[in-house]
Amino acid sequence: MHINLTTFEGLSRPAYVLEEARLRKNLELISSVAKAADVEIILAFKAYALWKTFPIFREYISATTASSLYEARLGREEFGSPTHTFSPAYTDYEIDDIARCSSHLSFNSLTQMERFAERTKAVNPSISLGLRVNPEYSEVETEIYNPCAPGTRFGISADKLPAQLPDYIDGFHCHCHCESSAETFVRSLSHIEDKFSGWFKQLKWINFGGGHLMTRKGYNVDLLIETLKGFHKRYPWLKVILEPGSAFGWQTGPLVSQVVDVVEDKGIRTAILNVSFTCHMPDCLEMPYKPAVRFAKTLDKNEGEHVYRLGGDSCLSGDFMGYWQFDHELQVGENVIFEDMLHYTTVKTNMFNGISHPSIMLAKEDGDLELLREYTYEDYKNRMD
Repeated sequence: MHINLTTFEGLSRPAYVLEEARLRKNLELISSVAKAADVEIILAFKAYALWKTFPIFREYISATTASSLYEARLGREEFGSPTHTFSPAYTDYEIDDIARCSSHLSFNSLTQMERFAERTKAVNPSISLGLRVNPEYSEVETEIYNPCAPGTRFGISADKLPAQLPDYIDGFHCHCHCESSAETFVRSLSHIEDKFSGWFKQLKWINFGGGHLMTRKGYNVDLLIETLKGFHKRYPWLKVILEPGSAFGWQTGPLVSQVVDVVEDKGIRTAILNVSFTCHMPDCLEMPYKPAVRFAKTLDKNEGEHVYRLGGDSCLSGDFMGYWQFDHELQVGENVIFEDMLHYTTVKTNMFNGISHPSIMLAKEDGDLELLREYTYEDYKNRMD
């Protein structure tokens, strides 16, 4: 079916709509950065894992990054290549299968390394092992997303590393960004080099993690490329890896919902939708952040005409956000379109309360709308088995 991608008129049930043209635009930019800077940029599943779109991704990138056994299997079995894998803690009952699915595997601590390094090498002799290091510097302001906050459970600080690394350690993995700028990376890199460059001669690769939001409007792509080139000149033997997630799915499509009812209490009008913040947009409550709504103005106060809070259809009392101002009175059945809802959102959704789950659709370049996945009662029931 063809559909108007501005209004989504004709959709009567909630759906995440991935727009292929926007996705390819991001992939083309990311691919061009990788080539210009001579680095490898791979897809982090924790932000985007819609495996039915992997054929598109494989036209531009060749690898992915995983943080669990299931993500590692997804990369190996559906993307078609072993993953670069990091987990805060590998378990005895999963480590062998993870190693079989991985080309690179980073340990979060020296104790995990000592426990599992020889075992992973025995299972997969070609695997390249690394350590996650903590530069003790991050400009991420929201504490829940700051991997370098005091007391962090992520990575090894420089004062805990041995002067001589084990022979089987090939690389360092360092993640300290979240939707960050190239300027932030420049400052972070200075701290990383200051803390860890003394070990670089012992390494073959370094992974600068995710959070490099190079597809965001206004991002200084040229600065990123020049910074990476400069790093190459200083350490030409090190292969450089970046593993953003949001950058791939950034602004690639909305969550389209419909108004079910409008209620009012104490002068506050709430438009109740057939989607839920806690189930279908959990980052909005966790981060928290207020998403952009198409054809609506974001307000801080309940002032003016046609102002609404938007409420989800779960029984959680806090399943709402507000305020937004529309140019008309909202009517039951009309679309409310939440912008930029493909990255992180689709991988974090849940079926709390058993409410209906949005479908996932692909708006193809030829104008057709393809249904990738429709959820049913059986999906909810099977989670309770």
